[in-house]
Amino acid sequence: MKVVIIGGGNLGFYLSKNMLDRDYEVNLVESNKTRCMELANKLDAEVIYGDGTELEVLTRAGVGRADCVICVTGKDQDNLVACQIAKKKFKVNIVIARANNPRNLEALRRLGADNAMSTTEIITRMIEQEVDSAGMHLLASLNRGKAAISAITLPEYSHLDGRALKNIAMPPSSLIVSIVRRERLIIPQGDTIIHSGDEIVAVCENGYQRELIKLFK
Repeated sequence: MKVVIIGGGNLGFYLSKNMLDRDYEVNLVESNKTRCMELANKLDAEVIYGDGTELEVLTRAGVGRADCVICVTGKDQDNLVACQIAKKKFKVNIVIARANNPRNLEALRRLGADNAMSTTEIITRMIEQEVDSAGMHLLASLNRGKAAISAITLPEYSHLDGRALKNIAMPPSSLIVSIVRRERLIIPQGDTIIHSGDEIVAVCENGYQRELIKLFK
């Protein structure tokens, strides 16, 4: 797999190192000449000096042959421009960008990146999903982090013990997909009865996760 990384800061460096360890072909673009030389001495990868928002630089970096382009410069505007060129000019299949400011996430997603992420957003969601979850554990993230599959064990003496699912008012955009009871998997139907000690696995949009947590407390 051929990957081009735009931005040779700490994140770009460690991404390059990690992907080289996995035997990916990596080209790294960095606009600071001194930093470029440092990276070339540290990495077994082609390091290209230049502005990652310029077509000629991206051409030299081999973006036209890349399977994936990752834009992680310190400027969201540069990441957006590089994403747009990679996607629209070079038709790269996978384009990923970092948003330094989480307010720019939606713009990156709408205007160029197949996937955009923000360290601030990731940490915030981890706190919401793990610290405030009262025993609910994240199993998988869906739809670029907009929804999640989570598991929670129904507590002893739960008010839902002995209730049929069809009689439980679930939050909007949420669905129970499985129940594990004494190591036995149950695919639930409307008339399925839940009991204290059941592990409930549900899919839910992030905006309704707290309502789901309150329901199963």
